[in-house]
Amino acid sequence: MKISVSKLAGQTQIFMLGLLSFFFSSSAFAVDSYRYAHVTIETPWMIFLFLLVIVLLPFIVMAILYWRYAFQKDKPENRDAE
Repeated sequence: MKISVSKLAGQTQIFMLGLLSFFFSSSAFAVDSYRYAHVTIETPWMIFLFLLVIVLLPFIVMAILYWRYAFQKDKPENRDAE
């Protein structure tokens, strides 16, 4: 497998840029800190509200679509006389 020199140089530059940004970013060293795992009294409520929307939204959309198509069924269709 032959890799061109320009492609290898480009990949090396991207890797070095990512490595450099990792070492100079302050948040890279704080990944395991308490700041990223901080749980407050609002956290369970936010999780509850997020899951409530995810669970109830399909039912709301289903009710709206059912109601819409139920009224369309009552309308007579325009059929050509055969």
